[in-house]
Amino acid sequence: MTMHLTATRNHRTAGAVRSAADALCLAATPVFALMAALTAFEDGSHGMAGMANSPLSGMGPMYLVMALVHAAPWLRLVARRAAGHGEL
Repeated sequence: MTMHLTATRNHRTAGAVRSAADALCLAATPVFALMAALTAFEDGSHGMAGMANSPLSGMGPMYLVMALVHAAPWLRLVARRAAGHGEL
């Protein structure tokens, strides 16, 4: 009986950890997109010398690239829902 309870508890713990990991995966893209938007409104005085007028200077473009890099979980979620497979 103890082994069954331990196995059930471990299964629930693994499920909770998987759910937390799924939530973190989905959280990355909006967080980076928000950071890109917020840095777009900065005054731009923190850029590298000689690149102040470049649209690629600063942290905003880097956050935007990171949002795109971390978009895979969102794309999988949309694809699964479109195929009728439900949640993650």
